[in-house]
Amino acid sequence: MTIDFFKTIIDLNDQNLKYKQIEEAITSAIQDGTIKQGEILPSVNEMSRGCNLSRDTIYKAYTILKKHGLIESVPNRGYFVSKPECKVFLLLDTFKAYKEVLYHSFRKALPPDIPLDIRFHHYNINVFENAVKESLGHYSKYVIMNFDNPRIEKIVSKIPREKLLLIDWNIHARNGVSKVWQDFGQAVYDALAENVDKIKKYEKFIFLYPEFTDHPKETIDYFQKFCCDYEINSQILYSSQQFDIKFGELYLLVSDRTLAMFLDQCQLKGLILGKSIGVISYNETPMKKYVNGGITVLSTDFKEMGQKAAEFVLNQHTEIVDLKIPTKILQRNSL
Repeated sequence: MTIDFFKTIIDLNDQNLKYKQIEEAITSAIQDGTIKQGEILPSVNEMSRGCNLSRDTIYKAYTILKKHGLIESVPNRGYFVSKPECKVFLLLDTFKAYKEVLYHSFRKALPPDIPLDIRFHHYNINVFENAVKESLGHYSKYVIMNFDNPRIEKIVSKIPREKLLLIDWNIHARNGVSKVWQDFGQAVYDALAENVDKIKKYEKFIFLYPEFTDHPKETIDYFQKFCCDYEINSQILYSSQQFDIKFGELYLLVSDRTLAMFLDQCQLKGLILGKSIGVISYNETPMKKYVNGGITVLSTDFKEMGQKAAEFVLNQHTEIVDLKIPTKILQRNSL
């Protein structure tokens, strides 16, 4: 790589820090293949003279690139573009119990020597954007849990398609981006329909969609369609303050916080799960099979989702992945 390349990309009149310009230019050139693996970079002195910059500026840029693993230095030979290292960036929404299942499945399926950095966005678009921005150019694969915000597609478009996998929610995904996802709509309808006889033994089917949840709203539409098609007496509650359980009712709960509220009320009112009252909890966790003789869950397989995400990371090919993980009802004592 000749010094002329850097003369064309460094703007001495730009207000941005010069070392940052060099760092970003080399990072971008490595990513798009302009600078190849093993290629030698100009020395600190060559860069300083050719670009009219201080040695400290050049050295600082090279030091940051070394820290990120993009270049390496060999005594008496100079600076070289490093061999690509498999380093993974994982961005999840929150670290709830079922996300822990996904994470451990993902981590277990990867070789132990592959570095993995994990961040959480908590459905905050600014946190999401900053996490993606700070990660750019530093990882070989990006596994990102999506959510419903119109800015998402533009933000993740900065990540090369072949390095990006969106997981869990198939929304705001541009064409050609790999996805491993669950269906929050038709799959919910189908799972409920397969268990309609159990559901119909209750006098009323109530979906609690509390004010603090970020669960996809499309589940509401398919819940209503299911109840209408099968002529089931139903109701949707949008406030946890309205949550007052009664004999003969069946509840669909998308939050484990409301599941705890439900179980507390069962105990206070002497209602017996699976007999005088029923519940279907969204998302499987390791403890739900043991609580109160077993909580029925409507869930995708987070273990499989983690395994498929790991396969994407390890796959050196560029085929697009578009995989829907099935959603099912695991029937237990509470239905």
